[in-house]
Amino acid sequence: MKPVLIVGGSGFVGAQAARTLRTLQPELPIAIGGRNLSRARAVAEVLGGATAYPVELAQEGLGLDAEQRFSALVLFAKDERLTALRYALQHGIPYIDISSAPFEIAPIVAFALQQPDRSAVLLASHWLAGTSTLATLEFARDFETLDRVEIGVVLDEQDVGGPAAFADFERFTSATTSSLILDDSRHRWLSNAEAERDFTSVDGSTLRGRSYPLLDVQSLAAATSARSVRLDLFVGESAGRRAGKHFSTEMIIELFGRDKQGRPARARYELSHPEGQAPVTALAVATAVEALVGLSGSEPARPGLYTPDRLIQPAAFLARLTRFGVQLKRGAVEEVRP
Repeated sequence: MKPVLIVGGSGFVGAQAARTLRTLQPELPIAIGGRNLSRARAVAEVLGGATAYPVELAQEGLGLDAEQRFSALVLFAKDERLTALRYALQHGIPYIDISSAPFEIAPIVAFALQQPDRSAVLLASHWLAGTSTLATLEFARDFETLDRVEIGVVLDEQDVGGPAAFADFERFTSATTSSLILDDSRHRWLSNAEAERDFTSVDGSTLRGRSYPLLDVQSLAAATSARSVRLDLFVGESAGRRAGKHFSTEMIIELFGRDKQGRPARARYELSHPEGQAPVTALAVATAVEALVGLSGSEPARPGLYTPDRLIQPAAFLARLTRFGVQLKRGAVEEVRP
Protein backbone atom coordinates (compact mmCIF):
# COMPACT_ATOMS: atom_id res chain seq x y z
CA MET A 1 0.00 0.00 0.00
CA LYS A 2 1.32 3.41 -0.98
CA PRO A 3 1.06 6.08 1.73
CA VAL A 4 -2.07 8.14 2.31
CA LEU A 5 -1.13 11.81 1.94
CA ILE A 6 -2.76 14.09 4.52
CA VAL A 7 -2.30 17.70 3.44
CA GLY A 8 -2.55 19.78 6.58
CA GLY A 9 -1.73 16.71 8.62
CA SER A 10 0.29 18.72 11.11
CA GLY A 11 -2.65 21.00 11.89
CA PHE A 12 -5.01 20.71 14.84
CA VAL A 13 -7.60 18.35 13.31
CA GLY A 14 -5.36 16.92 10.59
CA ALA A 15 -2.86 15.59 13.12
CA GLN A 16 -5.67 13.99 15.12
CA ALA A 17 -7.02 12.38 11.94
CA ALA A 18 -3.57 10.97 11.25
CA ARG A 19 -3.37 9.53 14.77
CA THR A 20 -6.84 8.03 14.46
CA LEU A 21 -5.98 6.48 11.11
CA ARG A 22 -2.85 5.01 12.66
CA THR A 23 -4.96 3.51 15.49
CA LEU A 24 -7.36 1.95 12.98
CA GLN A 25 -4.68 0.86 10.51
CA PRO A 26 -1.37 0.23 12.34
CA GLU A 27 0.46 -0.92 9.20
CA LEU A 28 -0.76 1.77 6.82
CA PRO A 29 2.00 4.12 5.60
CA ILE A 30 1.01 7.75 6.12
CA ALA A 31 2.48 10.90 4.58
CA ILE A 32 2.12 14.18 6.46
CA GLY A 33 2.14 17.13 4.08
CA GLY A 34 2.35 20.80 4.93
CA ARG A 35 4.14 24.07 4.34
CA ASN A 36 6.01 23.76 7.64
CA LEU A 37 8.22 20.71 7.14
CA SER A 38 9.52 20.65 10.71
CA ARG A 39 5.98 20.46 12.11
CA ALA A 40 5.09 17.74 9.61
CA ARG A 41 8.19 15.78 10.62
CA ALA A 42 7.27 16.08 14.30
CA VAL A 43 3.84 14.57 13.66
CA ALA A 44 5.28 11.83 11.43
CA GLU A 45 7.84 10.89 14.06
CA VAL A 46 5.17 10.46 16.73
CA LEU A 47 2.99 8.39 14.40
CA GLY A 48 5.66 5.95 13.34
CA GLY A 49 5.57 4.42 9.87
CA ALA A 50 5.05 7.91 8.49
CA THR A 51 7.00 10.39 6.39
CA ALA A 52 6.81 14.17 6.00
CA TYR A 53 6.67 16.16 2.78
CA PRO A 54 6.70 19.87 2.02
CA VAL A 55 3.45 20.65 0.20
CA GLU A 56 2.57 23.91 -1.53
CA LEU A 57 -1.00 24.34 -2.74
CA ALA A 58 0.15 27.29 -4.84
CA GLN A 59 2.45 25.07 -6.96
CA GLU A 60 1.47 22.68 -9.71
CA GLY A 61 1.99 19.13 -8.54
CA LEU A 62 1.90 20.42 -4.95
CA GLY A 63 5.65 20.92 -5.11
CA LEU A 64 6.16 17.16 -4.74
CA ASP A 65 8.66 14.94 -6.51
CA ALA A 66 7.14 13.84 -9.80
CA GLU A 67 8.01 10.21 -9.02
CA GLN A 68 6.25 10.15 -5.64
CA ARG A 69 3.01 8.15 -5.48
CA PHE A 70 0.22 7.97 -2.90
CA SER A 71 -2.87 5.81 -2.39
CA ALA A 72 -5.19 8.71 -1.43
CA LEU A 73 -5.13 12.44 -0.71
CA VAL A 74 -6.93 14.05 2.23
CA LEU A 75 -7.15 17.84 2.29
CA PHE A 76 -7.48 19.77 5.58
CA ALA A 77 -7.44 23.23 4.03
CA LYS A 78 -9.31 25.31 1.51
CA ASP A 79 -7.63 24.93 -1.88
CA GLU A 80 -8.87 27.80 -4.02
CA ARG A 81 -6.72 26.74 -6.98
CA LEU A 82 -7.92 23.09 -6.80
CA THR A 83 -4.27 22.05 -7.07
CA ALA A 84 -4.76 19.08 -4.77
CA LEU A 85 -7.84 17.87 -6.64
CA ARG A 86 -6.08 18.15 -9.98
CA TYR A 87 -3.13 16.24 -8.52
CA ALA A 88 -5.46 13.46 -7.36
CA LEU A 89 -7.22 13.29 -10.74
CA GLN A 90 -3.90 13.25 -12.58
CA HIS A 91 -2.68 10.29 -10.54
CA GLY A 92 -6.05 8.52 -10.31
CA ILE A 93 -6.19 8.43 -6.51
CA PRO A 94 -9.12 9.01 -4.11
CA TYR A 95 -9.56 12.55 -2.81
CA ILE A 96 -11.37 13.90 0.28
CA ASP A 97 -12.51 17.52 0.62
CA ILE A 98 -14.00 18.69 3.93
CA SER A 99 -13.69 22.46 3.48
CA SER A 100 -16.12 23.44 0.70
CA ALA A 101 -19.59 24.74 1.52
CA PRO A 102 -22.57 23.89 -0.72
CA PHE A 103 -22.14 27.22 -2.51
CA GLU A 104 -18.49 26.35 -3.29
CA ILE A 105 -18.61 22.81 -4.66
CA ALA A 106 -19.36 23.65 -8.31
CA PRO A 107 -15.66 23.90 -9.32
CA ILE A 108 -14.87 20.57 -7.65
CA VAL A 109 -17.86 18.89 -9.30
CA ALA A 110 -16.94 20.30 -12.71
CA PHE A 111 -13.34 19.07 -12.52
CA ALA A 112 -14.40 15.63 -11.28
CA LEU A 113 -17.01 15.25 -14.03
CA GLN A 114 -14.48 16.16 -16.72
CA GLN A 115 -12.44 13.09 -15.73
CA PRO A 116 -15.11 10.72 -14.34
CA ASP A 117 -12.96 7.59 -14.62
CA ARG A 118 -9.92 8.91 -12.76
CA SER A 119 -10.64 9.25 -9.02
CA ALA A 120 -13.15 8.70 -6.27
CA VAL A 121 -13.88 12.24 -5.03
CA LEU A 122 -15.50 12.53 -1.61
CA LEU A 123 -17.38 15.73 -0.77
CA ALA A 124 -17.43 15.64 3.04
CA SER A 125 -18.30 19.22 3.93
CA HIS A 126 -20.90 17.95 6.36
CA TRP A 127 -20.99 18.55 10.09
CA LEU A 128 -17.89 16.83 11.50
CA ALA A 129 -17.12 15.30 8.08
CA GLY A 130 -20.43 13.45 7.80
CA THR A 131 -21.07 12.41 11.40
CA SER A 132 -24.47 14.07 11.74
CA THR A 133 -25.73 12.73 8.42
CA LEU A 134 -24.60 9.16 9.10
CA ALA A 135 -26.10 9.21 12.61
CA THR A 136 -29.38 10.62 11.30
CA LEU A 137 -29.64 7.91 8.65
CA GLU A 138 -29.17 5.22 11.29
CA PHE A 139 -31.79 6.80 13.58
CA ALA A 140 -34.19 7.09 10.65
CA ARG A 141 -34.44 3.29 10.70
CA ASP A 142 -36.63 3.69 13.81
CA PHE A 143 -39.34 5.17 11.56
CA GLU A 144 -41.42 3.84 8.73
CA THR A 145 -41.19 7.19 6.92
CA LEU A 146 -39.66 10.55 7.77
CA ASP A 147 -41.35 13.88 7.29
CA ARG A 148 -39.02 16.35 9.03
CA VAL A 149 -35.39 16.39 10.20
CA GLU A 150 -34.11 19.07 12.57
CA ILE A 151 -30.46 18.97 13.63
CA GLY A 152 -28.96 21.32 16.20
CA VAL A 153 -25.18 21.28 16.61
CA VAL A 154 -22.98 23.02 19.17
CA LEU A 155 -19.49 24.37 18.51
CA ASP A 156 -17.83 25.71 21.62
CA GLU A 157 -16.27 29.10 20.97
CA GLN A 158 -12.98 27.69 22.33
CA ASP A 159 -13.16 24.72 19.93
CA VAL A 160 -13.05 26.34 16.50
CA GLY A 161 -9.78 24.53 15.76
CA GLY A 162 -6.61 25.68 14.01
CA PRO A 163 -6.14 28.48 11.46
CA ALA A 164 -7.52 26.45 8.53
CA ALA A 165 -10.69 25.50 10.40
CA PHE A 166 -11.17 29.07 11.59
CA ALA A 167 -10.76 30.33 8.02
CA ASP A 168 -13.45 27.87 6.87
CA PHE A 169 -15.80 29.06 9.61
CA GLU A 170 -15.27 32.73 8.77
CA ARG A 171 -15.75 32.09 5.04
CA PHE A 172 -18.91 30.03 5.56
CA THR A 173 -20.49 32.71 7.74
CA SER A 174 -19.39 35.78 5.78
CA ALA A 175 -19.55 34.68 2.13
CA THR A 176 -23.33 34.49 2.23
CA THR A 177 -25.99 35.74 4.60
CA SER A 178 -28.35 32.90 3.67
CA SER A 179 -28.40 29.14 4.10
CA LEU A 180 -30.01 26.48 1.92
CA ILE A 181 -32.59 24.20 3.55
CA LEU A 182 -35.33 21.82 2.46
CA ASP A 183 -38.73 23.25 3.39
CA ASP A 184 -41.91 21.39 2.47
CA SER A 185 -40.07 19.70 -0.43
CA ARG A 186 -38.67 23.02 -1.69
CA HIS A 187 -34.99 23.89 -1.56
CA ARG A 188 -34.86 27.50 -0.46
CA TRP A 189 -32.55 30.02 1.14
CA LEU A 190 -33.13 31.32 4.66
CA SER A 191 -31.96 34.67 5.97
CA ASN A 192 -32.54 37.10 8.82
CA ALA A 193 -34.77 35.94 11.69
CA GLU A 194 -36.14 33.03 9.64
CA ALA A 195 -32.69 31.45 9.72
CA GLU A 196 -32.71 31.27 13.53
CA ARG A 197 -34.12 28.38 15.59
CA ASP A 198 -34.09 27.49 19.27
CA PHE A 199 -33.19 23.97 20.33
CA THR A 200 -32.46 22.26 23.64
CA SER A 201 -28.91 21.29 24.54
CA VAL A 202 -27.93 17.95 26.08
CA ASP A 203 -28.00 19.60 29.52
CA GLY A 204 -31.45 21.14 29.06
CA SER A 205 -30.27 24.65 28.17
CA THR A 206 -32.14 26.52 25.43
CA LEU A 207 -29.78 27.58 22.66
CA ARG A 208 -30.46 29.83 19.70
CA GLY A 209 -28.87 28.38 16.61
CA ARG A 210 -28.67 29.65 13.06
CA SER A 211 -29.06 27.68 9.85
CA TYR A 212 -25.57 26.74 8.69
CA PRO A 213 -24.52 26.05 5.07
CA LEU A 214 -23.34 22.44 5.04
CA LEU A 215 -24.00 19.47 2.77
CA ASP A 216 -26.00 17.55 5.41
CA VAL A 217 -29.24 19.08 4.15
CA GLN A 218 -28.65 17.96 0.58
CA SER A 219 -27.48 14.46 1.58
CA LEU A 220 -30.44 13.84 3.88
CA ALA A 221 -32.93 15.30 1.41
CA ALA A 222 -31.69 12.83 -1.21
CA ALA A 223 -31.37 9.81 1.08
CA THR A 224 -34.68 10.00 2.99
CA SER A 225 -38.35 10.70 2.41
CA ALA A 226 -38.19 13.87 4.53
CA ARG A 227 -39.96 16.91 3.14
CA SER A 228 -38.12 19.32 5.44
CA VAL A 229 -34.47 19.25 6.57
CA ARG A 230 -32.40 21.87 8.33
CA LEU A 231 -29.22 22.06 10.40
CA ASP A 232 -28.67 24.88 12.88
CA LEU A 233 -25.39 25.81 14.54
CA PHE A 234 -24.92 27.38 17.96
CA VAL A 235 -21.49 28.85 18.68
CA GLY A 236 -20.81 29.59 22.34
CA GLU A 237 -20.40 27.85 25.65
CA SER A 238 -20.95 24.10 25.41
CA ALA A 239 -22.52 21.84 28.01
CA GLY A 240 -19.06 20.64 29.01
CA ARG A 241 -17.87 24.11 29.93
CA ARG A 242 -21.15 25.00 31.62
CA ALA A 243 -20.44 22.04 33.91
CA GLY A 244 -16.98 23.40 34.67
CA LYS A 245 -15.18 20.82 32.50
CA HIS A 246 -13.51 20.67 29.09
CA PHE A 247 -15.43 22.06 26.13
CA SER A 248 -17.65 19.46 24.45
CA THR A 249 -19.31 19.05 21.08
CA GLU A 250 -23.02 18.22 20.77
CA MET A 251 -25.47 17.05 18.14
CA ILE A 252 -29.19 17.05 18.81
CA ILE A 253 -31.15 15.22 16.12
CA GLU A 254 -34.95 15.42 16.15
CA LEU A 255 -36.96 13.32 13.72
CA PHE A 256 -40.64 13.54 12.87
CA GLY A 257 -42.57 11.08 10.74
CA ARG A 258 -44.56 7.87 11.06
CA ASP A 259 -43.56 5.00 13.30
CA LYS A 260 -43.57 1.33 12.36
CA GLN A 261 -47.32 1.20 13.05
CA GLY A 262 -47.98 4.14 10.73
CA ARG A 263 -48.78 6.62 13.51
CA PRO A 264 -47.46 10.22 13.61
CA ALA A 265 -44.38 10.11 15.85
CA ARG A 266 -41.23 11.89 16.90
CA ALA A 267 -37.92 11.03 18.54
CA ARG A 268 -34.92 12.91 19.90
CA TYR A 269 -31.32 11.68 19.77
CA GLU A 270 -28.27 13.22 21.41
CA LEU A 271 -24.60 12.70 20.64
CA SER A 272 -21.78 14.45 22.48
CA HIS A 273 -18.05 14.11 22.97
CA PRO A 274 -16.35 15.47 26.09
CA GLU A 275 -13.22 16.50 24.15
CA GLY A 276 -14.89 18.60 21.47
CA GLN A 277 -15.24 18.29 17.73
CA ALA A 278 -11.71 17.27 16.69
CA PRO A 279 -11.77 13.58 17.72
CA VAL A 280 -15.14 13.08 16.03
CA THR A 281 -14.06 14.77 12.80
CA ALA A 282 -10.83 12.78 12.85
CA LEU A 283 -12.69 9.49 13.18
CA ALA A 284 -15.06 10.34 10.32
CA VAL A 285 -12.17 11.23 8.01
CA ALA A 286 -10.16 8.13 8.97
CA THR A 287 -13.20 5.93 8.34
CA ALA A 288 -13.69 7.56 4.94
CA VAL A 289 -10.06 6.86 4.02
CA GLU A 290 -10.57 3.19 4.89
CA ALA A 291 -13.64 3.01 2.67
CA LEU A 292 -12.06 4.84 -0.26
CA VAL A 293 -8.91 2.73 -0.47
CA GLY A 294 -10.50 -0.60 0.49
CA LEU A 295 -9.19 -1.05 4.03
CA SER A 296 -12.57 -1.74 5.61
CA GLY A 297 -13.17 -5.20 4.20
CA SER A 298 -14.60 -3.98 0.92
CA GLU A 299 -13.25 -3.15 -2.52
CA PRO A 300 -11.73 0.30 -3.09
CA ALA A 301 -14.27 2.87 -4.16
CA ARG A 302 -14.76 3.18 -7.90
CA PRO A 303 -14.07 6.55 -9.54
CA GLY A 304 -16.93 9.02 -9.15
CA LEU A 305 -18.46 11.60 -6.85
CA TYR A 306 -19.40 10.56 -3.32
CA THR A 307 -20.78 11.90 -0.07
CA PRO A 308 -20.05 10.09 3.23
CA ASP A 309 -23.40 8.29 3.27
CA ARG A 310 -22.55 6.67 -0.08
CA LEU A 311 -19.36 5.14 1.33
CA ILE A 312 -19.86 4.42 5.03
CA GLN A 313 -22.43 2.16 6.68
CA PRO A 314 -24.32 4.29 9.25
CA ALA A 315 -24.85 1.51 11.82
CA ALA A 316 -21.21 0.45 11.84
CA PHE A 317 -20.04 4.04 12.06
CA LEU A 318 -22.38 4.83 14.96
CA ALA A 319 -21.03 1.82 16.85
CA ARG A 320 -17.49 3.00 16.14
CA LEU A 321 -18.34 6.50 17.41
CA THR A 322 -19.33 5.12 20.80
CA ARG A 323 -16.11 3.09 20.99
CA PHE A 324 -14.18 6.30 20.41
CA GLY A 325 -15.82 8.22 23.22
CA VAL A 326 -19.05 9.63 21.79
CA GLN A 327 -21.84 9.60 24.35
CA LEU A 328 -25.15 8.57 22.80
CA LYS A 329 -28.64 9.04 24.15
CA ARG A 330 -31.12 7.35 21.85
CA GLY A 331 -34.63 8.48 22.64
CA ALA A 332 -37.75 6.41 22.17
CA VAL A 333 -40.05 6.96 19.22
CA GLU A 334 -43.14 8.55 20.75
CA GLU A 335 -46.53 8.90 19.19
CA VAL A 336 -47.59 12.46 18.47
CA ARG A 337 -51.21 12.88 19.49
CA PRO A 338 -53.44 15.44 17.76
